Amino acid sequence: MAVRAGTYRGVSAEQRRDERRSRLLEAALEVWGRDGGPTVTMTRICAEAGLTERYFYESFDGLDTALLAVLDGIADEIADRTQAVLSCTQGGPAERVRASIGEFFQILTDDPRKGRVAIVEAVALDGLRARRSELLRRFAELAAREARELYGPQAWSEPEARMAATMFIGGVAELVTAWIEGGITVSPDELADSATHYFTATAHR
Repeated sequence: MAVRAGTYRGVSAEQRRDERRSRLLEAALEVWGRDGGPTVTMTRICAEAGLTERYFYESFDGLDTALLAVLDGIADEIADRTQAVLSCTQGGPAERVRASIGEFFQILTDDPRKGRVAIVEAVALDGLRARRSELLRRFAELAAREARELYGPQAWSEPEARMAATMFIGGVAELVTAWIEGGITVSPDELADSATHYFTATAHR
């Protein structure tokens, strides 16, 4: 029986590489996002994934590259899911904003590692600090755009909208940090209600 080059048991070499990369990303999230766990290193990621360093370098140039991929993946999931919920929710601005913010906190509730990585741990690493700031600016731009769509003529002008959105996103980041670290002991629904109140109070004239 002829075997296609690069194919083993019906799985192509590319598919195997993709599967190994996915395992490494999941392992990085686990090691990096583990509450009270050891410092994240390439060696610990490889051990968690059950793969050698050779396969790590098959997918990533180094540790920072792998962690950036984890961080970007979380940010993309948050953006995609919150915007999808916002676009399909009926009602006025308050109802739609609450649904979107609720989805954000649902992501963190379903997998607390993601909140710890994106909000708390990324700021502690020199190689990730700039990307975290960039992602916060990205979410501030999204918040400003959504405010214009939700409130129309009552929305702030462009510079004012950016300032309001930046304060909102920065405030949410600090709120999540306090919640993750135990400084605030409330339910995810209460967090979402508080963030919704702040947004609806500050995103328009």
